[in-house]
Amino acid sequence: MSEEKVLIGIIGGSGLYHIDNLTFVKTVNPETPWGFPSSPITIASLPSGTRVAFLTRHGVGHFINPSAVPARANIAALKSLGVRAIIAFSAVGSLREEISPGSFVLPNQIIDRTKGIRPASFFQDTTIVTHAMFGDPFSNKFVKWLESRVQKALELGGGDRKLFTEKCIQMYRQWGGDLINMSVLPEAKLAREAELSYALIATATDYDSWRPQSDAVTAHDVFKTLKENADTSRLVAATILDDLQAAITGDEASVFLEEVGSMKFSIMPRSERQSLADRQKLSYILPEYFSGEETTDVSSL
Repeated sequence: MSEEKVLIGIIGGSGLYHIDNLTFVKTVNPETPWGFPSSPITIASLPSGTRVAFLTRHGVGHFINPSAVPARANIAALKSLGVRAIIAFSAVGSLREEISPGSFVLPNQIIDRTKGIRPASFFQDTTIVTHAMFGDPFSNKFVKWLESRVQKALELGGGDRKLFTEKCIQMYRQWGGDLINMSVLPEAKLAREAELSYALIATATDYDSWRPQSDAVTAHDVFKTLKENADTSRLVAATILDDLQAAITGDEASVFLEEVGSMKFSIMPRSERQSLADRQKLSYILPEYFSGEETTDVSSL
């Protein structure tokens, strides 16, 4: 693990490749048991001194396809730096009329259609069996904490951008889906396994292809909205980061400890068939359960 502790991690999606109002400190590129992250991680500080770790999900120059993003390495690398809370930004398509291009959304549920396509667990292909709790895929207290602050940041930015916070929004629409996205999974699940607080700020770029009365979505339209959303995302991040640092280190710290300890009873008890190499590998993200005495059952901790 890295000696430097940075409590806030930001994952930038399409179009969001840097955050304003930050002073560059250094870049780090930790090699994890799951490989290197999508890009070197930028450590930067706000004028207040608050340090954050910024990671570009699709790599510098946007060369990594969604299904090839090394999500396990990304989450593991952020945790190795001491990160406790992750704000992930991601461009999405809207499945609801009221979520117009340019809207910002704090989702609270996920319909998973990525199973079998991407490595979805740190425990995959190991001898350690787990059943991580994932009924609420985002950190509810963290999402609630973000609501008013993101709304305030959007108001500071002017214009008519809207923030949607409730799950109110062809097949996915009939299932009750509000947004369509290619990045939130397995990212959110891996953050849960690593016991990190995780929230997604989704930024709508288009209506996808469900509105027969509309013209076809063009790349030109999407990139125009993508750039505008990225500019607003930078404003949102710069506006809330100091508050987030103060909350994590102050009286509201419990908001960001919601997931800590959640894996204790998700990991099956120690078996003689568990590989020592697997336990050592998993100690990178969960040293509380896989470091130290190798004969101790996790369930007895």
